[in-house]
Amino acid sequence: MPLPPSSAKPTLAAIARGTGVSTATVSKVVNGRADVADETRAKVLAALEEAGYRSPSQRRTPTGPDVVEVAFDAIDSAYPSALLNGILDHAATTGVEVVVSTTGRQRTTELGLGRKAQRIINEGRAGVIVVTSAYGESGLAAFLRRHIPVVVIDSYNPPPADVVSVGAANWAGGKAATEHLLDLGHRRIAYLGGPESIECNQARLHGHLSALTSRGIEADPGLVRHGRFRAEYGIEGLTALLSRPHPPTAIFAGNDAIAVGVLREARRRGIRVPEDLSLVGFDGTALASDSVPALTSVAQPLQEMGRAALRAVLRQARGEQPDTHRVELATRLVVRESTAVLG
Repeated sequence: MPLPPSSAKPTLAAIARGTGVSTATVSKVVNGRADVADETRAKVLAALEEAGYRSPSQRRTPTGPDVVEVAFDAIDSAYPSALLNGILDHAATTGVEVVVSTTGRQRTTELGLGRKAQRIINEGRAGVIVVTSAYGESGLAAFLRRHIPVVVIDSYNPPPADVVSVGAANWAGGKAATEHLLDLGHRRIAYLGGPESIECNQARLHGHLSALTSRGIEADPGLVRHGRFRAEYGIEGLTALLSRPHPPTAIFAGNDAIAVGVLREARRRGIRVPEDLSLVGFDGTALASDSVPALTSVAQPLQEMGRAALRAVLRQARGEQPDTHRVELATRLVVRESTAVLG
């Protein structure tokens, strides 16, 4: 039997008839009960999403404050902490409550995404801010099919066109970092970035390459390396670069954590920064200002990005159409002690 059209107001009974299960089983799925077979649950969740079902708890007007969920991979570095501070700062001025969840960087299954979306509905969340690699395009689609307001911050991959995203000018930041090193006389400039497929990493790399091209410098593919946005990769990356016949005189790191790893390995090897090696990071977190030497870094307006994301999700929750589906905030280069004129 066909499912009800999306324009209708589907009931649990209609979903049950269309999937060949009992209304009680559909109700268990809606309420997140565990006593349903995975295959049956997946079938019912797919039908609920196709029909655009919204539970009574989502349809009724909430009497308490708006609650927004923020999903992170983990809050284990300065980057997510700064974003969260911005979200909480704006929440405090608007009377909104914030609930934080973490995914542990594990890719969420289709079934898990359906459960997550239905739980958000049942708990009456006003919307979701996504700062995680665990929800791909299918995960965001699960939210959209259920009419859950969602905003993505600095997404790992381009989100669907109808999802609002907030980020920084990564390309311009990458270009500014490399232009700074070029102005200091460096020509052999390496790029140590995060995962190659991630959109923000690609934009920073392309900005770096554009700066080289504009000065008539041919990029050396051997000076471009990709890994993870973690300090350990800065250690690994510097080790690999130093093994080359002509090591770089400067490094543009894809984030501050990678740059800190470079600093650690350089110190261990007796390489002086910036006398022997100039170094630029990206993010402008406390890692940059607290490092020794203090790190030159492209600063993202992380707290403002958090505030902008919360404003955007609350506008959707009020039924307002976004002015734009992409909010991109300017970066700025903060010059400190880790870069110097090439000797």
